[in-house]
Amino acid sequence: MAAGKVAKSLALLGAVALAAGVAWPPLADHIMPGGGDRIASVRNFLPASVTNMLPAYRTAAQEQAERLAAADKPAGEGGGNPAGQRSGGGRPPGAGGPAGGGRGGPGGPVSTVLVGKSTLGALPYVIEAVGTVQPIATVSLRTRTDAYVDQILAADGAAVKAGDTLVKLDDRQLVAQIKQAEAQLAKDRAALEQAERDVRRYTELFAKNAGTQLNLDNAKTSVASAKALIAGDQAQIDNLRVQLSYLTIKTPISGRVGAFSAKAGNIIRAGDNSTTGALGTVIQMSPIYVSFSLAQHLLPELRASITSKAGYVEAIPQGSTRATKGRISILDNTIDSATGTIAIRAEFENADEYLWPGQLCNLRVVLRVDENVVSIPRDATQSGQNGNFVFVVDNGVVSVKPVKISRTQDGRDVVSSGLNGNEVVVTDGALSLVNGARVQVRNEPGKRDS
Repeated sequence: MAAGKVAKSLALLGAVALAAGVAWPPLADHIMPGGGDRIASVRNFLPASVTNMLPAYRTAAQEQAERLAAADKPAGEGGGNPAGQRSGGGRPPGAGGPAGGGRGGPGGPVSTVLVGKSTLGALPYVIEAVGTVQPIATVSLRTRTDAYVDQILAADGAAVKAGDTLVKLDDRQLVAQIKQAEAQLAKDRAALEQAERDVRRYTELFAKNAGTQLNLDNAKTSVASAKALIAGDQAQIDNLRVQLSYLTIKTPISGRVGAFSAKAGNIIRAGDNSTTGALGTVIQMSPIYVSFSLAQHLLPELRASITSKAGYVEAIPQGSTRATKGRISILDNTIDSATGTIAIRAEFENADEYLWPGQLCNLRVVLRVDENVVSIPRDATQSGQNGNFVFVVDNGVVSVKPVKISRTQDGRDVVSSGLNGNEVVVTDGALSLVNGARVQVRNEPGKRDS
């Protein structure tokens, strides 16, 4: 508890000392030479209504400039302060401006800055997101009958094509049953032939009044019965052949098979819906989806991009540097009310299997390409009480230009108003500038100084 009180007391004393230094920077100069200049810089972040009530203060550099200016004037001109004395009234040149507190002002020393250029041209409207690679189709290989695994005809992880046989189960019992049913079918067909001969014979006898109607009718009944038996035999054979097809497991899609859970010699059972109940899984690799979500306010832009087909998606798997291009193919039919986002799927051809199911990807969603857009380096944008602004350099002198920023993209701010393009703007050193300050450029426009 005592330590906490001491810490609070020290914090309070520090705040009081800082406030006193801001109000009267010469006090800081007495304690530590040059400290007044540093602590006076805090005034740059205070509202004008506060700084107007504070006593004026001149930095050492400003006083030196004033002394030199006074020395150059003829005697009797002006009424400048004697050398070495602080100004008694008014505010430092440039005080209350968007940034800076007098350094680099019209009467101060030249400030060294880095600059960049505003540009006018086409700029894509890009949204960045993170997505997950998902297969379009996934098939689990399962048996529909209890059987003994005879052969596994594909290696674990192999690429397969639709219709390829992957697993053969023991089919000897079903083959025997089919042969038995085919034999019964042949027997019933022979019985049908005999019944048809009886019908023809009894018909001739009945026509000659040598036979009875009963014998003819019984012969016709035998024919109908034999035909029914044949139909039943054929249905049984068809059923057995369907069951036989279950013992040859083929892939219905092209893709890549995973590891097989059972090898030759195992017995597998139908109806096993557990994880190990599937012999393996085939995943479609081409084409493939990348799923991601975006904020719901982008829905109109997304729909327009899909309709115009002007947009696209670039995916870079995490840990890689190469991008692959695809297009948005599916928008979910509902917005997630909990997160305010909409689920999206982009489709990629993925012929080289560059994207792998389950992989995380960094995405650049290009919704459209805007023409005649003015943009500036992100570091050039400054923030003040009245909004954003930039320092424009013209013949070694800076001027403040208010700007409106619509969005930030690829390290550049898109300017909706305030600049026309091709202006030279300050990207580094703006904190020491005011409107009308003189500057020296350390780099070529558009290039960072190394």
